[in-house]
Amino acid sequence: MMEEFWTMTCGDYNSSETGGKPFCYDLKFLKDPSKCINHLLAISFDVLLLIMLSFIMIQKSLFRPHRGRRWEEKYSKLQLVSAITNGSLGLFHLCLGIWVLEEKLRKNHTAFPLNWWLLELFQGITWLLAGLTVSLKVNQLPRACLWLFSTVLFFVSGVFCAISLSYAINTREFPLKAVLDVLSFPGAILLFLCTFKSSQCEETSQEIDERLYTPLDCKFNDVDLVTPFSRAGYLSRISFWWLNPLMKRGQEKTLQDEDIPKLRELDRAESCYLSFVEHLNRQREKDIPLSSSSVLWTILSCHRNEILVTGFFAFLKVLTLSAGPLLLNAFILVAEGNQSFKYEGYVLAMSLFFIKIIESLSQRQWYFNSRLVGMKVRSLLTAAIYKKILRLSNASRLVHSGGEIMNYVTVDVYRIGEFPFWFHQSWTTILQLCIALVILFRAVGLATIASLVVIVLTVLCNTPLAKLQHKFQSKLMVAQDKRLKASSEALVNIKVLKLYAWETHFKNSIENLRSVELKLLSSLQLKKAYNIFLFWTAPMLVSSASFLTCYFLNIPLHANNVFTFVATLRLVQDPITAIPDVVGAAIQAKVAFARIFKFLEAPELQDADFKNRFISDNNLRGSILIKSAEFSWEGNVSKPTLRNINLEVRPGQKVAICGEVGSGKSTLLATILGEIPNTKGVIDVYGKLAYVSQTAWIQTGTIQDNILFGSDLDAQRYQETLQRSSLVKDLELFPHGDLTEIGERGVNLSGGQKQRVQLARALYQNADVYLLDDPFSAVDAHTASNLFNVMISFFLHALQLYLQCQSLLKDGFETWQEYIMEGLKGKTVLLVTHQVDFLPAFDSVLLMSNGEILEAAPYHHLLTSSKEFQDLVNAHKDTAGSKQLVDVTYSPRHSSSAREITQAFIEKQFKDESGNQLIKQEEREIGDTGLKPYLQYLNQMKGYIYFFLASLCHLTFVICQILQNSWMAANVDNPHVSTLKLIIVYFLIGVTSTFFMLIRSLLVVALGIQSSKLLFLQLMNSLFRAPMSFYDSTPLGRILSRVSSDLSIMDLDLPFILTYAVGGTINCYSNLTVLAVVTWQVLIVSIPMIYIAIRLQRYYFATAKEVMRMNGTTKSFVANHLAETVAGAMTIRAFEDEDRFFNKNLDLIDVNASTFFHSYASNEWLIQRLEVVAAVVLASAALCMVMLPPGTFTSGFIGMALSYGLSLNASLVFSIQSQCNLANYIISVERLNQYMHIPSEAPEVIEGNRPPLNWPVAGKVEINDLKIRYRPKGPLVLHGITCTFEAGHKIGIVGRTGSGKSTLISALFRLVEPAGGKIVVDGIDISTIGLHDLRSCFGVIPQDPTLFHGTVRYNLDPLSQHTDQEIWEVLGKCQLREVVQDKEEGLDSSVVEDGSNWSMGQRQLFCLGRALLRRSRILVLDEATASIDNATDLILQKTIRTEFADCTVITVAHRIPTVMDCTMVLSISDGKLAEYDEPTNLMKREGSLFRQLVNEYWSHSQSAESH
Repeated sequence: MMEEFWTMTCGDYNSSETGGKPFCYDLKFLKDPSKCINHLLAISFDVLLLIMLSFIMIQKSLFRPHRGRRWEEKYSKLQLVSAITNGSLGLFHLCLGIWVLEEKLRKNHTAFPLNWWLLELFQGITWLLAGLTVSLKVNQLPRACLWLFSTVLFFVSGVFCAISLSYAINTREFPLKAVLDVLSFPGAILLFLCTFKSSQCEETSQEIDERLYTPLDCKFNDVDLVTPFSRAGYLSRISFWWLNPLMKRGQEKTLQDEDIPKLRELDRAESCYLSFVEHLNRQREKDIPLSSSSVLWTILSCHRNEILVTGFFAFLKVLTLSAGPLLLNAFILVAEGNQSFKYEGYVLAMSLFFIKIIESLSQRQWYFNSRLVGMKVRSLLTAAIYKKILRLSNASRLVHSGGEIMNYVTVDVYRIGEFPFWFHQSWTTILQLCIALVILFRAVGLATIASLVVIVLTVLCNTPLAKLQHKFQSKLMVAQDKRLKASSEALVNIKVLKLYAWETHFKNSIENLRSVELKLLSSLQLKKAYNIFLFWTAPMLVSSASFLTCYFLNIPLHANNVFTFVATLRLVQDPITAIPDVVGAAIQAKVAFARIFKFLEAPELQDADFKNRFISDNNLRGSILIKSAEFSWEGNVSKPTLRNINLEVRPGQKVAICGEVGSGKSTLLATILGEIPNTKGVIDVYGKLAYVSQTAWIQTGTIQDNILFGSDLDAQRYQETLQRSSLVKDLELFPHGDLTEIGERGVNLSGGQKQRVQLARALYQNADVYLLDDPFSAVDAHTASNLFNVMISFFLHALQLYLQCQSLLKDGFETWQEYIMEGLKGKTVLLVTHQVDFLPAFDSVLLMSNGEILEAAPYHHLLTSSKEFQDLVNAHKDTAGSKQLVDVTYSPRHSSSAREITQAFIEKQFKDESGNQLIKQEEREIGDTGLKPYLQYLNQMKGYIYFFLASLCHLTFVICQILQNSWMAANVDNPHVSTLKLIIVYFLIGVTSTFFMLIRSLLVVALGIQSSKLLFLQLMNSLFRAPMSFYDSTPLGRILSRVSSDLSIMDLDLPFILTYAVGGTINCYSNLTVLAVVTWQVLIVSIPMIYIAIRLQRYYFATAKEVMRMNGTTKSFVANHLAETVAGAMTIRAFEDEDRFFNKNLDLIDVNASTFFHSYASNEWLIQRLEVVAAVVLASAALCMVMLPPGTFTSGFIGMALSYGLSLNASLVFSIQSQCNLANYIISVERLNQYMHIPSEAPEVIEGNRPPLNWPVAGKVEINDLKIRYRPKGPLVLHGITCTFEAGHKIGIVGRTGSGKSTLISALFRLVEPAGGKIVVDGIDISTIGLHDLRSCFGVIPQDPTLFHGTVRYNLDPLSQHTDQEIWEVLGKCQLREVVQDKEEGLDSSVVEDGSNWSMGQRQLFCLGRALLRRSRILVLDEATASIDNATDLILQKTIRTEFADCTVITVAHRIPTVMDCTMVLSISDGKLAEYDEPTNLMKREGSLFRQLVNEYWSHSQSAESH
């Protein structure tokens, strides 16, 4: 029966080949496409596929609902190409089957045997249906079945294609069946891609459907701004054709930010982050404990599809690359006259061209998609870190400083984002080595074992190096964190450092940290250099070992097997030499990921469940209830910060909180905000909160943005807010009104203006509960009085008064709008204050001490019942001045004049007359800067010598390799040269080349370390010597992004990429040279191709350079926003604005990612076109060899030329990739260089003119016609002030906000240089001596109390000039001795970043301690007692009077009592000297500005007491 079936199907089975058996199970017959067993197998698969297709069509008709007729069915280009290709293939099979059947019937009058024509009919039907049904209806078919069908078809076609190719190569025959099998495989690939594209479309269809229902007020033109990649067809994506419009635009003009399209929805940070969170939540639902590996797998699962597709392209690239040596072997046989058919040489040349094109397409998609995954991972991690910042607990903030968090985003996330690019390189290298070993085995047989042994030994030698790399990388990251933390702290507080003359000390500290970092960097780079040396020399060792083994095993060496071997080694050389980079990238990513995971797992703030913000019961809205509660900053039950807190605040109640410094006032507000863990008791807060911090937190942006703070603009409420915050007149005189840009940290506003903007922000929110943390400390009495009226707006007849005010506006009562009488009517207010004169107006006063509420009662009740409170009030009365001022005449309060506001603006805005914004757009280089940045990098300590020697060593290495292969090519078939001599000479030349490679690697490390060291020193010198005007107009994020990410790129990446670019270019031109020397005719094609390549590169750089630079500037925006958020996280949480800030962060990430995306896409655009050029050159060389008469070239030189030609593509890619990366990385040097040449301040020391060691001896200050302007052509801020401060006098400087008081102090310290006049101190003109000599001889207590990370001792005496005993004495005088003694470590007690573990008042006391230690003859107090209570203030005034009795003390004060006991008072108005006399004389003088200020202070104080 079986025999009959076999005869009917296959014909006569009595064949000698099968031994007369009807079935033969020998696999070798499967390899022959013409055998019947092969036909039957193909028919079986066709039947299976047809059954699957039938099932898919039935499922579609049964289960898919009818959606009406679609009149216009639009097909993608990919679908049409697939349909045409597979349909044509099917028709050809059908026609062939019908023709074969017809021939059989005509000749034999029978249709038997069936195998040939039946196979063709089945194949025809299968491919025709696949082409027309699946390709065109792919979007309408069931997804799972379709995937199964296309995968099976892809696999089956691939197997038959491989069998046919193997048969053709082995037998040198190419039957029709084999041709059809090979042609079927591209059809299967097209069908597979159709299915993949369709599944992607289906995933995004839901998003599109949702967008159809979005409101119609959205911007329709947004679609045009999205990258063309989002709507590009398959062919456009494969060829990067979608990038052409951007490349053309870059050629026509200099690209601007708005020219860069947005990312598609799928690639944006929000989509990536939400996908990550969704996967993470699924994992949590399964109760799987989170670890760094599980989070890593979660990230991988988010991008599983992209990684698999990228893997497919990587696999395809490896296959096409491995085909090269096989073709080379066939070429040599043809050259030797052993061709299989007539035109085999031409077929091989064309095959070479097409294989190189496929290799190029697959590698470009591999790299492009890998970068895309890396970008998305970078975006989601940046978003996750930012989200964490918004929830980070205070205990965690002590562990993760702002500088470290900046490092996570700018350095660590960058390293992790780079890893996906290297991920597939790991397994493809192994696969390529395995395929290479198979090819080598075919070439040299058992000698391959020697190759394998050398490769294994190389990998084993690499293992300890990799471990050491990991160790040093971890240490380097920690060292980077420390250095960045110190840099960040110093740059934020640069003004304080300049005032104390500490900038040199802090710069030296940072440089010492940098030295530690450079030692670790040097160790790390040396390990990497050894690694590179190891893997670059491995191919030479492999070939020498293998050839030597051939000699001992008597395996003959001929041109075909030697150069197949050499070509294979040259092809795997690039992936092998990339192993150190893969290892390095993996180590860097692992270390970075561990650090980020640790941060993401850090403790968060407790969910503020007690904040019942949205409640239906209006009676509770605005109330606060705390019962028997304890709170601890560290969350430690045994160490509560606040104890036994019982507090009930009713809706609309006004509560003041007072107490000594460090008593826990600000901490109480923080507990209500939910910032401090509740360790015991109950706390409930009802309603919406608004918060005004003690230190003003101002965002970079306009005044309007700061006030609205994300709320919608209500014009009427906005205007009312401005009027009640006393901001109207300021805004009228600003050149851009409320759209004036405020600099980072509000640098161009006075202290009072910052607080008024903060108060306006809180007032505009229309909250239920207002928490005000001493907001009046930085404003004068008049402004404080204006603002304080917000507290006394709850009189019984308030509404009536308000209505009267409105009706009487036209009758001259404009001032009512200026006072915030109605601002907080009916609102709950908690005010922390040291100003006792506010207290009578409150419903209740909380008296706090040592973390407890001592008493809570109305003002007058406390005054009679509490001794502590009486002491506080009496201290205020003592500081309020002498009895002679009690009977001052009351004068009405009036608002700041327009001239005063103008003066404030001139002093603080630093604007030119055209009204340009202070904060400039970040500068970036434009156009081609040529070799300038490269020379800047190489000019450090003659670094170009290292570079030149390293390049020379690489060139020598390449020449040695060419000599090595030339020797082999010339003598491999030379009977006069013995095999042993051939191999020994080959080996010796190789050993010589490795010596040069080792020297090159070490020179690169030396170059990198030296350049990094010197560029950093120049940068630090420039930054620390920059004038204050630079810091006032430069957001900190711009500086930090340079000292973090740009510096990291320069340290780790630039040295090696510079050598790779030069080395890769040398390799590429050496390959071209070998081709041209062997076949000079190829120059006819090569020269035009080289010209085209150079033009393409220039065309590319016009766009790419600008996009790369924009990538740098947009990175600064992310860093700047991050730094601002870290500083203002408490305020953001208080206003419940986390979502808005997070969304803004996502937008900034996307803007940065878009420039990065288009940067690397343009990179691939260029390389793909250059690879086509290289493929044309290689195919031309191959054609030359075919067309020239046989014997023109020896087979050895043909083999050598083609082995170099085959690696031409790889070397060109490596060269251009390195050049593009170098062009990208050198932008970092450009950016660093921008801040390395900032115009400097005057010299620190002038050797020929140094003051005496004991200067100033007396402390006499003479100011002669002093004129100050902040810009060379700007308006004058001080107009010719002339006066003399006698030695030992106590000078008080008074004036309204912005009158020029702080500018006078700045001139004394030369933070700003005089435009005219001079200041003489004890006979020395201060402008003639060095800045360090000047500032170090003056004592100062600055307006903003600043502490640095370290210890108590370090903060008082960072230069280590005093003994512990002296420090303890000073602490006693500053009222800090007991507080420090209570801490276990004493003087070594920790001070965290910003001194946030000490209260504001305590920080101010530390600053006083510094002044007491310095013991200068001139002491300047700039609002020094603004943040401390009156009792402490009184003690301090006595301390200063005692300790500085014989010194000149210059006091700038808003609080009038501070200057009442001064010898002389200087009043400044509009930058001019209004008056200078004794305070008693000024009080008697009519029209005196000082008298007016005193009257305002007393009227404000008395009005408060009357309430």
